[in-house]
Amino acid sequence: MKSIKLLSITLSLLICLTACGSKESSTEAEMTTTEVTTEVTTEATTEAITEATTEVATEATTEKSKDDSKDKKNTSTDAEEDKSVSEPVREEPTTAISSDGYRLSNDSSDFVLISDAVPDAVLEIRYYTDYNFVGEQIDGYEEPVALLTTEAATQLKAVNDELEEQGYCIKIYDAYRPQMAVDNFVEWAEDIDDTKIKDYFYPEVDKTNLFSQGYIAKHSGHSRGSTVDLTIVDMSTGKDVDMGGTFDYFGQLSHSDYTGITEEQYANRMILRNAMTNHGFKAITTEWWHFSLINEPYPDTYFTFPVSSKSVE
Repeated sequence: MKSIKLLSITLSLLICLTACGSKESSTEAEMTTTEVTTEVTTEATTEAITEATTEVATEATTEKSKDDSKDKKNTSTDAEEDKSVSEPVREEPTTAISSDGYRLSNDSSDFVLISDAVPDAVLEIRYYTDYNFVGEQIDGYEEPVALLTTEAATQLKAVNDELEEQGYCIKIYDAYRPQMAVDNFVEWAEDIDDTKIKDYFYPEVDKTNLFSQGYIAKHSGHSRGSTVDLTIVDMSTGKDVDMGGTFDYFGQLSHSDYTGITEEQYANRMILRNAMTNHGFKAITTEWWHFSLINEPYPDTYFTFPVSSKSVE
């Protein structure tokens, strides 16, 4: 519109000059017309270029904003995917009844790592290795860690505190034991021909009698989460205290009140036993290393989750 207005003014000027009949003026008018026309054309071209440049810049900015938004969305999606992959996903708590009437659960919410509850405890998780009566790593032991219910771990910390005053600390062989590990024991016990480790752990017992004599059972107190197998370590030497027998030995030598050992060995067993019973644990007669919390929180539940730090994250 601005260009048309300028052109109209120019034409009026030409008509005026022509009416005056001045050749010179006519010439000057032509020159003026040319200048004005050139100016108008230049201005119009400049405006057109400016408008076109602005439009292109606007479109480019819009497209870049769209691309940036898309990149941010993709980055956010990738981060969410990475987060879902990196974070462990715990199974939803479920319960079931076994074929023989026992309550099974995979709920690990009330369990803790013994190494967190009792930082000074030494761990020697035998069932994570092949140094045990089966001779192989046991099912369900995914890491060389030990788990207990919160209640049992709290009392075990009190046990260790008492022992440290006497110059000892606890050493854990086994604690919570998943049902799948017990099933592994049962399967092994039923294979009568597999006796590769017999001389070390049950030389006095025929493998056919492991069930009848109570060494192997289809369910274990360990699976309820408040039972622990342990010994004590002399903190001045870093060595295990001599108990006159080894962990998981099947025979009378392992009975807590066995008298066929030295007085010192028997006294050492009593140091462990007294500390455990002072803090709410009970002993059994057949294994000097085995103790269960008297007021265990899950007396009728056998847990199934694996022995792993991920189970309690």
